[in-house]
Amino acid sequence: MYVFRQKARTIIIIIIFMNFTLFVTVLLTAVTLVVAAYVIAKLIGPRSYNAVKGEPYESGIPTRGSSWLPMHVGYYLFAILFLMFDIETVLLYPWAVVVRDFGAMALVSIGFFLVVLVLGLAYAWRKGALEWK
Repeated sequence: MYVFRQKARTIIIIIIFMNFTLFVTVLLTAVTLVVAAYVIAKLIGPRSYNAVKGEPYESGIPTRGSSWLPMHVGYYLFAILFLMFDIETVLLYPWAVVVRDFGAMALVSIGFFLVVLVLGLAYAWRKGALEWK
């Protein structure tokens, strides 16, 4: 029994070490590629320093007034609706991958999620949040 435990511990330690080694290898490769891309871009990239480069918006049109202008609240509403449906997409993809493993409970849970989402969309539509004013 003791020998079996010792072998099991050894196997577990080897598996953990192999996974850690793989993680460190991938991490170092990613960091190396990012640093190499940055250094290459700095070495061969064009260098032009002038007054226009220091401006926040480089279009050739001189700025008027302050750069902090008030935004129309409609942009915020559309941004929130976009985020709502973006999160839906992020949640639906993994659900679609594992739906067969979880059976009917997965269908009920995603059905509830979609009903709440559609009710939120209907509420926003009814309140006129989708109309540009």
